Parts: sequence; C-alpha cells; structure tokens
Amino acid sequence: MNHKRMPGIALATFLLGACTDATLNPPPRVATTPQPAGEHTRTTDVTRLAGKSLDQAQPTGTPGMRTQAAKASPGAPPRTALATQPLRAARYPGVLPGIIRAASTAPDRENYGHFEDNPLRVAREEPLSTFSIDVDSGSYSNVRRMLNQGRLPVTDAVRVEELLNYFDYDYPVPGKSSQPFRMTTEFGPNPWNPQTKLLHIGIQGYEVARTDIPAANLVFLIDVSGSMQSPDKLGLVKKGLDLLARRMRAQDRVSIVVYAGASGVVLEPTPGDATFRITRALERLSAGGSTNGAAGIRLAYRLAESAFIKGGVNRILLATDGDFNVGTTSFERLMDLVAEKRRTGIGLSTLGFGTGNYNDRLAEQLADRGNGSYAYIDTLNEANKVLVDQLSATLMTIAKDVKVQIEFNPAVVAEYRLVGYENRVLKREDFNNDRVDAGEIGAGHSVTALYEITLAGSGAGRIDPLRYGKVPAATAHRDEVATLKLRYKKPAEDSSRLVRSTIHVADMVDRLADTSERYRFAAAVAGFGQLLRGGRYLQHFAYQDVLELARTSRGRDPDGYRGEFIQLVKLARNLDQASLGHADPHRHDRGID
Repeated sequence: MNHKRMPGIALATFLLGACTDATLNPPPRVATTPQPAGEHTRTTDVTRLAGKSLDQAQPTGTPGMRTQAAKASPGAPPRTALATQPLRAARYPGVLPGIIRAASTAPDRENYGHFEDNPLRVAREEPLSTFSIDVDSGSYSNVRRMLNQGRLPVTDAVRVEELLNYFDYDYPVPGKSSQPFRMTTEFGPNPWNPQTKLLHIGIQGYEVARTDIPAANLVFLIDVSGSMQSPDKLGLVKKGLDLLARRMRAQDRVSIVVYAGASGVVLEPTPGDATFRITRALERLSAGGSTNGAAGIRLAYRLAESAFIKGGVNRILLATDGDFNVGTTSFERLMDLVAEKRRTGIGLSTLGFGTGNYNDRLAEQLADRGNGSYAYIDTLNEANKVLVDQLSATLMTIAKDVKVQIEFNPAVVAEYRLVGYENRVLKREDFNNDRVDAGEIGAGHSVTALYEITLAGSGAGRIDPLRYGKVPAATAHRDEVATLKLRYKKPAEDSSRLVRSTIHVADMVDRLADTSERYRFAAAVAGFGQLLRGGRYLQHFAYQDVLELARTSRGRDPDGYRGEFIQLVKLARNLDQASLGHADPHRHDRGID
C-alpha cells in the first residue's frame, strides 16, 4: 500500500462517515426565506407550519394596523408551506447525500413592457405627428442602477424620453401664471448623422414656491409584502418618505396605508406638522406576506376621499416593487381600476424600488393612468431629488391632458422620426378630442422632445419614393419647416386650450458649435439612450462621441447630475466592450469606438 495516499483516504472516509451520520440522524429541518446579499436569513421551524397555509404562517405585520383581509379566490386550494426534502443518493448516482448546494443567484423576474423604436415617416404621406407629453424620469435612474450593478440595461428598460426628461435644461420660464408653460424650439445639425437635422422642443412649466402650494392631502400607500424585505426596498422607502414627511405643513394631511396579503391603515389622516407621529409610523413598518396591491389601492383611494381637500392637492404616493401576486393581478384590470378612480380628483404617482423582481411596466403605467408621475428610487439621493428638491412638481399639477401635434411641411421636410415617446403616440384625431387622456405637467416640470428630420432635396432620404401616386410638390409656405401645436387643460377645467407656434427655415442653425448647450446636451443624452437600445439610426455615432458632446455642453451643473451622466456613459462603454463576442451577437450595433 502506498502510505503517501493515506491522508486522502482518511479524509474521504471521514467525509463519508459524516454524510452518512447526517443522513441517518438529520438535524431539525427549517424552511428558509432567501434574502438579498448582506441580509440575515430568516428561518422558520417547519414543524410549526405543518397543515397551515402560507398566509397563516406569515409575520403578523405592523403592530396596531387596522387591516382589511384579502379575499381568496373561490375554490382556490390553500397554499401550503413546503419544506425542502432530503436528497436521496439513489436519485444522484455518485454524489454523496447532503453535499448538493442550491444555486446562490436569485432568478431575474423584472418585467418591462416591450416596444419598438419609432420608425421613419415620409412627410408627404404622414405630415402629422401626435403624442402625449411625458414627465416621468424613472427609466434613467433604473438604467443607472443596472449600470452600477455592472451590467448593461435590458433594452426595453430604456425609454429615451425619460432619459431626456431627467435633466433640467434651463428653459425660459412663463412670464405669467395665466399661461402654465412656455415653449422653446431650436433647429440645427444632428450630431449622430450629419445628413439630417434635429428639431429640439422644450416645454417649461411655471414654478410654484413651496409656501404657495395649496394644502395637500397625501396618502402614502406602501407595499410591505415579503418581496419588499430588503434595504433597497422597504428600508429605502421609509428613509425617502421620512424626508418628505419632514417638509409637510400644518395645513397638510398625511395618511399611511400598507398592503401585503391584507391591506390596512397604519396612520389615519394626520396634520402634516405632527412629524413625530408620521415618522414613528414609518419606522414601525416591517415586511412579510404576499402582495394584494389592488386591495391596497382601493383602500388608499377611500382614505384619500375621506380627507379630500377641495381646491387642494389630493394625491396617493404608491411605493412598491410592483410584484402583485394575489387579488386583482390582471394588468388591464389594475389599469381600469386606477383610470376609474382618477375621476374622483385624486391623482396617483408611483415610486419604484428594488431589483430582481421589479415590475417597471406596472409602475410606469399605473402612474400614467392615475394622472401622476413615475420615478424609480435607487438611492437616498434620488429620493431627495424627487421628494424634496422637486416637491412642487411631484405634488402639484399645473396642466393636464397635455398633447403635442406637429405638422411638417412636405415642401421642406422629406422624412422625420420622433426620438422616444413610443408608448405615448396618439392618433391624429385624438389631439382635438378632449375625452382622450394625456400626460400632466407639474409645477416647475419641463418636457423635452427631439425629432430627427431629413430635408427635402438633400438626397439623404432613407425611404425610396413611390412609383405611383406621386403628388406635386407644395409651393406655399416654403419658408416654414413645421407648425407646432399644443393642447392642455387647466387642472379644474374639462375643455382644452390651444397654443400654436411655427418653425421657420430661417431658424435653422448651420454649425453644431453655434447651437445652445441645452441642445447639444439633450442630443448627447438621446444618443446615449439610442445606443443602449441598439443604435438602429445612429450611423457610426459611438460612446466616445456621446462623451465628447456631453463634456463640451455640460454647462452649469449645480447638483452634479450631468457629471454623473458622463461617468455612466464611460461605464456603459466599458461594459459594452467587455461583452463583445459573448451573449449578444448584435452588440457591435451599439457603437463601440
């Protein structure tokens, strides 16, 4: 016998004996709840759960909560807690019992609504482009979260208009409050395609000082289900809403509703200056249970109606990861519920949190249907930006059902393309129909939109002309590029008002260097968003081009958001280069320089 192999044989004998002993005399088994990295794992004695449903076995929730039990579906079987069964050696030949370890990486169940980029349009065939404005910015902070996690964002997570609208472009403000906003346009070269032009449209809402905001009736609707048990979910929710609670005034009212398997009232309508009561109620929240979001939404609307302030700000702030899994879970039924409730004059805004199971599609669309805005909160700094720095815009609507329609002059414009706003496109007839819902603008909010334009006669068209049905060229208004129209309603009105503006050929700037900083920085942001979506229309425009354009147009950046953008572009470039030749065979389309 080779005595040099004895230590290895002894070790194998020891391990086999230990495994056999563990199989014959197993320790008490526990059911574990997977937690995010850095969290302690909660254990539950399986013997205590025997014969009980999961709902019965869930933590009791927040002390003192007045609950409204969720109704189970008729005939639905009870959901029992299952313990992990011991592994049998016979099922895994050659593998010692008890040594198999479960995968440590949680599955990615994030949900994003799919959409395709807006296509090119021929101005002679479709001269009108109509869309609803969008002041949401959630896509930008969500993209930032993914990049900071070391991965490129999911394509459908990138909504270019929300990247654009994350930034302040220092547009001129309205001269008087009787007109809630002011439009700004700029027409010049396109940085990602020298053969086309860009039309930059900016809309700036008038600003309202915090002291001038009408009394607010706010309901914090907070998801406290088991999926929210994480520092970047419920932990961040509590810290963010604490910042907001400390800005409330005596004339304001704050309520707190929570939901998991059941929904309940944690805080009845309370004066805004009762800061200790509000923050104490937030501190006591804990997570556990399934997620009946619909029940929570209904209860929050009832509470908001009971404390309704006529002429004031009445709004629900929904903080969730969007992972609704019991009660009303149908996407369309949830949308119908919120659309019906908005008629009460109570708006609903959404604050998205978390990773792994985040339902971006639901959070964004609930806010759209609820006459509110959508933000994704990935850091406490973002919570401060949305809930403190932009408090007036988050809470107070100055114009509703805001629609944009632009008519291009075929004598001057051959083709055009709206950059972003894919899920905000409206039909031509919707523009004049006051019954068609559209987006809202909050106090101090701004909206930015870009059109890529191919001039007639430039030879740069990408769509072949039709052989048949050729229409004679228009001869009138050759000095006009397009007519811009905007419709809006004041918050208390049901009839829209019309604002009109004309973009002239003489307004076109020939050199990119002669355009404004806002024009160039917005083009850099739009180029970056399109690169992350695959860069279908970007020619040879690459991350390095985005960086150079953003650096030279950074301008005044008091909060550092533009500087942060530049760092994110660098990070995306490096991640994209690292992924070449791996998972995505089309990655080269993103413009690696």
